[in-house]
This record gives sequence, C-alpha cells and structure tokens, in this order.
Amino acid sequence: MKKVLITGAAGFLGSHLCDRFIKEGLYVLAMDNLITGDLKNIEHLFKLEQFEFYHHDVTKFVHVPGNLDYILHFASPASPIDYLKIPIQTLKVGALGTHNLLGLAREKNARILIASTSEVYGDPLVHPQTEEYYGNVNTIGPRGVYDEAKRFMESITMAYHRFHGLDTRIVRIFNTYGPRMRLNDGRVIPAFIGQALRGEDLTVFGDGSQTRSFCYVDDQVDGIYRLLMSDYNLPVNIGNPNEISILDFAQEIIRLTGTNQKIIFKELPADDPLQRQPDISQAFKILNWEPKVSRKEGLDITYQYFKNLPKDELLKREHKDFTKYHY
Repeated sequence: MKKVLITGAAGFLGSHLCDRFIKEGLYVLAMDNLITGDLKNIEHLFKLEQFEFYHHDVTKFVHVPGNLDYILHFASPASPIDYLKIPIQTLKVGALGTHNLLGLAREKNARILIASTSEVYGDPLVHPQTEEYYGNVNTIGPRGVYDEAKRFMESITMAYHRFHGLDTRIVRIFNTYGPRMRLNDGRVIPAFIGQALRGEDLTVFGDGSQTRSFCYVDDQVDGIYRLLMSDYNLPVNIGNPNEISILDFAQEIIRLTGTNQKIIFKELPADDPLQRQPDISQAFKILNWEPKVSRKEGLDITYQYFKNLPKDELLKREHKDFTKYHY
C-alpha cells in the first residue's frame, strides 16, 4: 500500500484530501499542529487501519518512519483573519516548513506537491490570471506575509527540482469552499452565510465591484489529485473560472438563505485584489480537468452544512487564542 503524508490535514482542504486518498487506497499519514486545524474534521478517519495522525509543527524537523511515496504540503493559515494574527508563523510554515518537507521528500525519494495560491498574483494587472503571469504583490503590506510565503514556497520547490532532481508539483489554488470551513475564518462564503444565519447584515468591503471565482471542494481535490499523479512540474491553476462580483454574490447568499438582511459597506482592506479569475487552460490540457459542480449546487450543500452546526459554534466569533503563536 502506497503512503502519503498530508500536512495541514486537520484543516478544511487537508481533511478532504485525506478522504480522497483513503478512497484511492493509500495509507494516509496526517500531520497538523492544530493552530487553525480541528481534529473534528478527521475524527471519522481515526478508526481506519490505513490512517494515522501526527500532532506536529512542520516548522520543526519532520521525521516519519518507513517508506513514503507522496507528500502534500498544505500546512499554512489560509484565511486573512488567521494569517494577519499569526504573521510570523505564516512566514515560517511557508519557508522553514517547506524546506523541511522538501528535505524529507529527498530523503524518502518521494514526490511532493506544495499548495500555492492565487494570492501569488496579488492584485492582478492581467485578467484572467494565467500561470505565466508574475503577479503584482506588495511585499511589505499586511497581506505580504501570506503572499510572499507562498511565492517563496514555489521558488524553493523549483530550486529543489532543478538542483536535486526532486519530483515536485505546484498547485495554485483559487477560492475554494464547502463543508468543514470555519464560519469565523474571514473568507467570503462562511462570512456571508454566518452573518445570514445569525440575522446580521452582510458586510461588503469596498463598493462590492471586486470579483471572485469560487470552486467547490470536491472539484479542487480532484484537480490536486490529478496534478499529483501527472508528470508536470510547473505551477497549475486549479479553480472555477465562473466569476462574480462580491456585491452580486452577497445578494445571491441572501436569496439562498431566505433572509432579508441588508448589505452594509466597509472600507476595502489594504491590497485586497480587485479581480480574481483563473485561466484553467493548462489544467484542462494537461490534467483533463475542469470543475463539474455548479455554484448553486455547491452553495446548497455548504449552506446545509453550516445550517446544521451546533448553535454555540454558529455564535462563536473567535476560533482560538493566537497569542502564544506570535513568534
């Protein structure tokens, strides 16, 4: 049985990747330091013989016994609320964590896929964004801790590929949503649905003309799996090119939830991208991949998940005390 190590495994996307690799018949080693992850996301897997969990911070030396065929590096805060509260840890997991895992991949002769992001494009001057676009990123702005951590991940991964001949993959993930997202993580979909369920007005930053493209988690995981199993080493966009403005999306959420909340406007955060839409030509050509789940279908599933959460979780505003991670 082939083995895969998945870091950030107790997070939203990491937990769905664990499910997929179990389904594909692999032995899954899950690793997470639980700063932003939650064991509830993977507790259904603990009873399985082909699953084990390591509570570990990948910015420290990483060792796993025995053979290892694949590594998926998804350990990182992924929402603005998280990475703005723990900026140093965000940079460290992108730099030290990636370095440690590349070293492990080299030791084990394992293929490694690292999770990059559409944020490497910053506030793009090219639309839609292709993999050849170098981006427009403010390195010293508040969002730079996440954007530059991911850009460094890509650079060191390609350095290991070129210098050591390491078998590497890079996925650039665009906005992804679905069950197991945290209501309070600051991303658009859980924020809007959480506000609607609590009877609050929906908060739109700026005038709402900025755009996003939302990919359902099952489609995202399928794209990641196909990329890992491909022989392509350069970055690949995985996302849904169906673009919508944030204002239109807020109105869509109000219709979905059947609520009558107002939309209120607040100042746009610094360096918030005004456009976000993936060009997925490479994914279609190389992986024969394109999203299958419509936004309506995906939002229906996601809304039902949030609607059925315990009331105390719906009302909870802060996920964890991040104070001890400011280092």
